[in-house]
Amino acid sequence: MKKAAALKYDKLTQNAPKVVAKGKGEIASKIVQKAKEFDVPVFVNKELVESLVNLEIDTEIPPRLYEAVVEVFVWLTKQDERLR
Repeated sequence: MKKAAALKYDKLTQNAPKVVAKGKGEIASKIVQKAKEFDVPVFVNKELVESLVNLEIDTEIPPRLYEAVVEVFVWLTKQDERLR
């Protein structure tokens, strides 16, 4: 079953990224579709999404996920640099 999660991070107001959307099946497909509609890159990591979909919406990620999420932000930064 397809799973997806979306994160938001504002370094000025948050200590860690928050889960702002999550879902399985059709909801996961809609999350990915919306990301693509708004040109938001989609990072695929099955182990990470498994952990993220078990968190509550609007919850900061726990410290045990920091390293994995840093990889996502590094990847996003590289994607952004390529687009420029």
